[in-house]
Amino acid sequence: MSPTLASAPGSCCFSGVKHTGTPIGRIENLGGIQTYISDPPASATTQKVILFLSDIWGSLFVNNQLIQDYFASCGYLVLGPDYFFGDAVPNHPPERDLETWLANALKPAVDAFPAWLEVVKAKYGTDKTKYCAVGYCFGAPFVMDLCSDRSVVAGALAHPTFIDESHFEKLDGPLLLSCAEEDHLFPLASRRRAEDILVARKCTYYFQVFSGVKHGFAVRGNPDVEMERWAKEESARGIVEWFDRFTV
Repeated sequence: MSPTLASAPGSCCFSGVKHTGTPIGRIENLGGIQTYISDPPASATTQKVILFLSDIWGSLFVNNQLIQDYFASCGYLVLGPDYFFGDAVPNHPPERDLETWLANALKPAVDAFPAWLEVVKAKYGTDKTKYCAVGYCFGAPFVMDLCSDRSVVAGALAHPTFIDESHFEKLDGPLLLSCAEEDHLFPLASRRRAEDILVARKCTYYFQVFSGVKHGFAVRGNPDVEMERWAKEESARGIVEWFDRFTV
């Protein structure tokens, strides 16, 4: 079995700050999955798509919706599948056994994703469409797989989970990693091991490492704390600029 670099979501993944704002996207059923869809400005001429693979709070959580809207404002069609089928963390009752839920959440998401992707390609794909994928926490292995089979032109991860060495050994596309200085799920030793593999394989990659923040900062950081707000916003800006490089 390949050594683990980013472990399964932990207790830190179930907490955070809910942000304020008004999402402007819409929700549609694509391939049996409710999907948040945020359109680019009407002036956008190039068909560029971001597949938004969310953390355990789900693509329909307001924080994630606002991030998707930001990506869309930069010229991308953004598609965020709710691969938790309405059972993401914000919808859990207080007495929910989170560990049991998490243990049972991954397989249905993995099983449903290929059919969803085929519907997305059939509905939105053209000869000129360029797909990118970003994965936050739970969404990271989906991105790694997409980058390994050339389904996307570039990928990005933010505070990943469920990642092992084999993901990096199979990587076959550009990858950005947006990391917290303090992240016991993807700690420094793992980050350095991932970089060693990327260097040895001469991959195209880019690390962002933010001081003063923890796992989850790119989605659920506290906007009233300057360090956390800046890191979250800079992470999103960096991801857009990364994708822009490969979608011209």
